[in-house]
Amino acid sequence: MKKLVVFDLDGTLAQSKSALDDEMAKLLAELSTVAKVSIISGGDWPQFEKQVLGHLPPNGKLDNFYLLPTCGTKFFEYKNGTWVKLYSEDLSPDQRKKIIASLEQAVTQTGFQPKETWGELIEDRGSQITYSALGQQAPLDAKKTYDPDFEKRKKIKAVLDTLIPEFSVALGGSTSIDVTLPGIDKAYGMHKLRDMLGIQFSEMLFAGDALFPGGNDNPVRSTGTDCIQVRDPEETKRVIETVVDCLH
Repeated sequence: MKKLVVFDLDGTLAQSKSALDDEMAKLLAELSTVAKVSIISGGDWPQFEKQVLGHLPPNGKLDNFYLLPTCGTKFFEYKNGTWVKLYSEDLSPDQRKKIIASLEQAVTQTGFQPKETWGELIEDRGSQITYSALGQQAPLDAKKTYDPDFEKRKKIKAVLDTLIPEFSVALGGSTSIDVTLPGIDKAYGMHKLRDMLGIQFSEMLFAGDALFPGGNDNPVRSTGTDCIQVRDPEETKRVIETVVDCLH
């Protein structure tokens, strides 16, 4: 019996940096009445507030939600009517400086500088540095066509792996690359969920759109958790419906 269902956010529960649609919000709320629900994303906490929290219907059980921004380097739970941060694995100033310089070098070296951008390309999220190839505010249509097969970002990642081997580099969303401390990834977040909730990996289910090698969901596989590769939010909805029916 599954006690906890864990999701990636962008590309899994919602389109990149977009809010949950009404159907997804309703399904998550329904799921929270029969199991605990967690979301692990490369996005930072403000992204969770924008994409998730303001869209959950009132019939959901918020105290059954556990939110892990920046690939599990932060952990929030709902207590006494508010969201409480339990930990944050922040990078040092020198580490941030080195990662940012390496990202700039890798993009230049591979020749993938975008012709048009929307907003900052590199975002310092405290516990994670994220490169967004078209900028943080890029429109969804442009993001979908930039690197649908991940080949551009795989080449950038290959250079980064040689420049900053002491850090973890993962691909996520539709245009992003996430860099964190070594060992701080979505598997780290899964271990935190296990330890803090007392739920074993065999009692968890994970769904994400980047479970392939190099994808930022892929580390979850190392925990032995049952994983479901989804194509997009529409497929995730069918997964949630099935899980709810089974748990009922």
